[in-house]
Amino acid sequence: MSVRIVLADDHEVVRQGVRRFLETQPSIQICGEAANGQEAVDKTLSLKPDIVILDLSMPVMNGVEAARQIRNRLPSAKIIVFSMHDFAQLAETVKQAGADAYVSKSTQVDKLYEAIRRVLGNDNHA
Repeated sequence: MSVRIVLADDHEVVRQGVRRFLETQPSIQICGEAANGQEAVDKTLSLKPDIVILDLSMPVMNGVEAARQIRNRLPSAKIIVFSMHDFAQLAETVKQAGADAYVSKSTQVDKLYEAIRRVLGNDNHA
């Protein structure tokens, strides 16, 4: 079974790098990409992925508000905020907005894959 992911980050080079890494992992499919928070919400609602990976600082709508809207409108989607900001208080803020996990971009990229497995609740799924 394939895990479908929408990847949202305003930096194209980050999206490409994350996409390339994740697509080397078993059962991962990037079904959509977004360059801002509103586009992330729209693509999530139309594509209905299993997971949405959101950058925190994006134009038009930030990751906190995008997470909040996605959680309210598509509660089945798992949300991972992937950000360059590494503050414990920020992790709590995004979780209150509906995110299932928070991963700092300063960690190794395999931590993102671990977060995907964790939010799915089945380490064998992804």
